[in-house]
Amino acid sequence: MVLTLLHLCDSLFPVGSFAYSDGLEWATSTGLVSRAENLGAWIDVVLDEGIGRAEGPAVWRAWQACHDREWDALAAVDEEVIALKPAATARRSSRAMGVRLLTTWQALHPDPRLEQLLARVKNPSLPVAFAAACASTTIDRRVAVEAFAYTRLAATISAAMRLMPIGQTAAHALLARTLARVPSVVGAIADRDADPESFTPAMDIAAMSQQYLHSRLFRS
Repeated sequence: MVLTLLHLCDSLFPVGSFAYSDGLEWATSTGLVSRAENLGAWIDVVLDEGIGRAEGPAVWRAWQACHDREWDALAAVDEEVIALKPAATARRSSRAMGVRLLTTWQALHPDPRLEQLLARVKNPSLPVAFAAACASTTIDRRVAVEAFAYTRLAATISAAMRLMPIGQTAAHALLARTLARVPSVVGAIADRDADPESFTPAMDIAAMSQQYLHSRLFRS
């Protein structure tokens, strides 16, 4: 199971997350995020709000729905987590990565549950696709949320290293500091067992403003 999870979380796995910054490119271009301290505040919001209250609960709920084959409940989680993204680019990127993850995983690890999910939810969001991949390969529910958090935080750090003057050591020190808080955030998700919710206005504005940059490295 450990090797399977490592494969799913590897940056080489063809999901396409390298093409998206979730608004960080706009934030760095305008000076909102310009140094390690700003980046630390940004990634804290990614963990506490983006993962802790929106995508993390979606993974938590979607894992159980896939495990129990409750496709209507799974579709409802997918619709909710997508509706919480006000930026059209964020909605498109989540669906693009979700579809790519799930179709690739199904090709590598065929499972009838994934076939049913793809039939019921044509373009699943990334949190739902990740949860379904984990549930289909007996990866524990809580571990699935922690692993999802890692992939999202690592993708943010990877984007930051291409967008701003921060060295590898400083970037990974920040990632390590943030990862140390992941178990407590996931524990709170499990304790609440609540529907996804979101209130990240600054990040939402950054994601919506990305399209107006004169030149871009990232799609969002």
